[in-house]
Amino acid sequence: MRILLYLTRDILLHTVAVSFVLFLVVFAGRFIRYLAEAAVGSLTGDVLLPIMLFKLPGFFEMILPLGLFIGILLSLGRLYAESEMVVLRACGVGPGRLAGYVLVPTMVVVSAVAFLSLYAAPEGSARAQVLLDNPRSAEGLHILNEGRFRKQRDGHYVTYAEQIDDAGVMHNIFVFEREPGSQSDIYNATFAREGEIVFQESTGRRYLELRGGTRYQGEPGKLALEEIQFDLYGELIPESQGSLRRTTKVQAMATRALWDSSDPKLRGALWWRVSLPLMVPAIAMIALALSRTDARRGRYAKIGPAMVV
Repeated sequence: MRILLYLTRDILLHTVAVSFVLFLVVFAGRFIRYLAEAAVGSLTGDVLLPIMLFKLPGFFEMILPLGLFIGILLSLGRLYAESEMVVLRACGVGPGRLAGYVLVPTMVVVSAVAFLSLYAAPEGSARAQVLLDNPRSAEGLHILNEGRFRKQRDGHYVTYAEQIDDAGVMHNIFVFEREPGSQSDIYNATFAREGEIVFQESTGRRYLELRGGTRYQGEPGKLALEEIQFDLYGELIPESQGSLRRTTKVQAMATRALWDSSDPKLRGALWWRVSLPLMVPAIAMIALALSRTDARRGRYAKIGPAMVV
């Protein structure tokens, strides 16, 4: 029992330490990328930190298995390097019993990963999606900065909104767009009395909806100018690669909803969630096999080969 408690405590301590370091690396990388989105106006800064907090379970469901893998390598590697494993073998702890001891902290991690992947991560994604669907955070066109011209697409797209009320409705909107034509570029200028960003539930996409305006289209050097008056005009808001908003609706769906669905895509998402905790024991056994070393090579000798595997 003492040996079991000793190994369990040592493996879990190494797992927590490694997972914390991996979390800092992953969180810092994601935070910098999403902070860049906020800096250019892709979303409001006040929702950035809450969204990142809601995304934490999704980070840990992938980090914990890797943390356990490295934790077992470091913990058992130290026992081999300091000849403690020789003492354990002399006390009757063979490979089979050692594997049983390793499975105890492994099951702790399995339980944590199962909770994260089946419940916490989908719940966090759903709550983050609620914030992203809020019109006040939907600045995909950089248009919710009242009184300022904002450029994107290398200056080929310029937007301006004179005023934005508390409901997120924009007033006196100007949109300029330059798009390539067959012979020369085509220029579009749109003026609208008001507009807002709307979210379409069926597709998960956002649209700029303008009301009561005029759209002018023409080419340089030509006298012809096309004028279109509209009561309602909508335009798709493109999402950048890696954006927070590119998170699919499937990730925010409850596991129970995936279980009840017959859609192959949703069933695939369900089995992905189920596979995360199931792969942890396999990872632990691989780490157990790779942890064998000796005093001359040291406890870190198998880290490189293990990472390749």
